[in-house]
Amino acid sequence: MQQKLKREIITTADGSTTIHLPELNEQYHSKHGAVNEAKHVFINNGFHHILKGQHYEIVDILEIGFGTGLNAFIAFLEAERINQKVHYVGVEAYPVVWEEAKFMKYPEALLAKEKEAVFKSLHQSEWEILFEIASTFVITKRKQFFIEIQDEDRFDLVFFDAFGARVQPELWTAEIFQKMYNALRAKGVLVTYSAKGSVRRAMQEVGFVVERLPGPPGKREMLRATKV
Repeated sequence: MQQKLKREIITTADGSTTIHLPELNEQYHSKHGAVNEAKHVFINNGFHHILKGQHYEIVDILEIGFGTGLNAFIAFLEAERINQKVHYVGVEAYPVVWEEAKFMKYPEALLAKEKEAVFKSLHQSEWEILFEIASTFVITKRKQFFIEIQDEDRFDLVFFDAFGARVQPELWTAEIFQKMYNALRAKGVLVTYSAKGSVRRAMQEVGFVVERLPGPPGKREMLRATKV
């Protein structure tokens, strides 16, 4: 669906950019702050959460909705900062090409202009191929629909960053969350910006233990789900 839709770059409340789909009135990231949302939901309440009190030689992360590459780029910066090895898998059915992504200017927004080549590599690396971005960060991008995911007991953390349930409700069902549950190892964690009751119930239906947490700017709550 997204492949045929017009894309516009807009500036969000924290000064960082995102892609807006006017025909759906939907954004790739929060209009209240793309960078702030990514840091709050996926890094602070996901990546740093699982590292508390537990040592990982390698953290395996699955991102549902690679999109603009913002979450992957912030995860790279954090992995490098704390010297934590990460194997990152980004799934996207409708990739954002570099000719679009280069205008997002995330390295500048994250005060990491010297890492601009890394952000470019995230987008220009081949799909379906394991690519070493740095000694702490290896990525594989997979061009596939979320319903096609068949991983089992492979990941420690899922960044669930699909378009909202208002525009793509089929991505927020028990069927999809069963695939996420299967993909996670025991005690693995899924984090998402959504806090809809229907989403929480779909997660619980497949066995997740779900927490409501304070949300990023512009959202009262978010969800964190743990496989038990």
